[in-house]
Amino acid sequence: MTHATTSADPTAAPTTARPAHPGPAHPGPVAPRATERLAQRPLPASAVRLDPAGHLGRWQRLNADATLPHSIGMLEDSGALPNLRRVTGEHDGTFVGYQFADSDVYKVLEAIGWEIGRTGTDAFDAFLDRILDLLTRAQDADGYLNSFVQVDRPDERWADLRWAHELYCAGHLVQAGVALHRGAGRADYLALARRCADLVVATFGPEGRVGYCGHPEVETALVELYRETGHEPYLATARRMVDERGQDLALLGPDRLGAHYFQDHAPVRESLEATGHAVRQLYLDAGVTDVFTEQGDPALLAAMRAQWDSAHHQKMYVTGAMGSRHFDESFGDAYELPPDRAYAETCAAIADVQWSYRMLLADGGSRYADAIERALLNAVAASVSADGRSFFYSNPLHLREGHREEENAPSRRTPWYSCACCPPNIARLVASLHAYLATATDDTLRVHLYGAATIEVPGHLGAGTVRVDTAYPADGRVRVEVDGALTGSLALRVPGWATGVRVTVDGAPLAATTRADLPLDDGYLVLPPGTRRVELDLDMPATAVAAHPRVDAVRGSVAIVRGPVVYCVEQADHPDGPSVEDVRLRAGAALTVVPGDDPLPRIVAEGVATDASDVPLYRAGADLPPAGRPVRLTAIPYAQWGNRAPGAMRVWLPLA
Repeated sequence: MTHATTSADPTAAPTTARPAHPGPAHPGPVAPRATERLAQRPLPASAVRLDPAGHLGRWQRLNADATLPHSIGMLEDSGALPNLRRVTGEHDGTFVGYQFADSDVYKVLEAIGWEIGRTGTDAFDAFLDRILDLLTRAQDADGYLNSFVQVDRPDERWADLRWAHELYCAGHLVQAGVALHRGAGRADYLALARRCADLVVATFGPEGRVGYCGHPEVETALVELYRETGHEPYLATARRMVDERGQDLALLGPDRLGAHYFQDHAPVRESLEATGHAVRQLYLDAGVTDVFTEQGDPALLAAMRAQWDSAHHQKMYVTGAMGSRHFDESFGDAYELPPDRAYAETCAAIADVQWSYRMLLADGGSRYADAIERALLNAVAASVSADGRSFFYSNPLHLREGHREEENAPSRRTPWYSCACCPPNIARLVASLHAYLATATDDTLRVHLYGAATIEVPGHLGAGTVRVDTAYPADGRVRVEVDGALTGSLALRVPGWATGVRVTVDGAPLAATTRADLPLDDGYLVLPPGTRRVELDLDMPATAVAAHPRVDAVRGSVAIVRGPVVYCVEQADHPDGPSVEDVRLRAGAALTVVPGDDPLPRIVAEGVATDASDVPLYRAGADLPPAGRPVRLTAIPYAQWGNRAPGAMRVWLPLA
């Protein structure tokens, strides 16, 4: 294949992404065409606006002002953009990074699409034009675009479905095209993505060869492209990939990691346990759920329910993180959840948010929104630094003193990684975060996530806006006010963690004061048409929670949780000792909430510490550790750890 070699302008990141005005009405990341199987329907992304003064709104603003511009700059520094210039003849260096580095570019482009849709900003326009020019010239005439294969292995297209990630990269290109079309009205990017997708259909669609990617992702992308264009072959190709997976173990071929790693050990409908590489599993599940939504098949939904239960009831960390093994970035056995060796990849938590949202649409139920909230406010939030420019790849729940640095498991967040899947993944999720807050049914507007926001009432439910005023999760007070006419019902999620609840509707308090006493519909308080003002007060005491007794790694320990926020003890708060390796929480100790430097408070409690530096590794007898000396323990939100001096940290505290 030949490519043009005219030079392009240098690619410079914008220094700011300050909003101009919201973009036109447009769908968010998930926009099903078939609605008859949906338990609830997404609102247009443009219908929800987060208040930048609120918790989630501040995060979106940080993403726009810091994470996204930083990611754009790193595309140049990391070699991702020079790799593409090798294809056009504008760069003569060697390929840099992993063979799927193109996907970093596409995820950043997707984030830009959602950011433009959210704010109407034009700060990224010049960058988009330059990258479109580069990608258009790099793309082969038949639509193929993969900078590693095109230059280094031009005769090996689609030859290594197991490891080459060609379809994975194509999927992220498609998702970028959809986001830029929806959020920014860029038909040129959609056309670029469709040329690639059309080649995928011709190669692997109903009339092509049997094949699917060793790293699922293209399935959900093809379904969304079908939703955007109405072109049935995209959906048919995604369905075929789902149907064929696990049917022929020879297709991806043998590998030292085994078929489970690739979710290729059994047909999708028979695979009922979350297994193998965590991100692959969760991306596959998102795609399978999308296929079910558009085409039906009760066996697919049944498998997804079983997968979801396996992941969330047996293999999820208390922070919402997924994946306990470093060796293959995978799920472990049921209840295999070591805190210090938690891999808990950032991308897995993001993938779980995306999949759980699809399950919320397809199946309904507050448990899916509870899972989204847990992962979002803990595992995902912890992955990005306070300044938005450094990131964790893995997210342990216990960092030991003297931790030996590993590239994907450092002691502190780093600006980028050689495998840089996580930072741009954060950028695209946070840029689209508002799309996850609320949905609708034929007769009800449902609010799932709490953040200060304005929600436009869907036309079939009236007119006007619903204003949510809250500092959540700093406290549990949520005020909801209808401005206009909401002719349908209003449903508010009462989180599964909540116990004490007080509700006032249009000035009249409800008698119920506990979650158990409220007349909930699958975890939601449904208020009748005509409701104007609701005050929801969720008690947020700090509590100590224990893991399932089969989680041997933390038996005899507790984690401190307040509302949806998980806490940790960090050495930075105990600079003069004791070592957090030696502390225990006194059983039954009061957990006192105190103000912190952030709107989220800290928690202090009485503990004990016993210097164990000279204790033998093993000793005879079963005696308990010495009583130890009293210490005051300070716990901070897990999402905030690692922003100060490096040092030890732990979520699970042994009891004294």
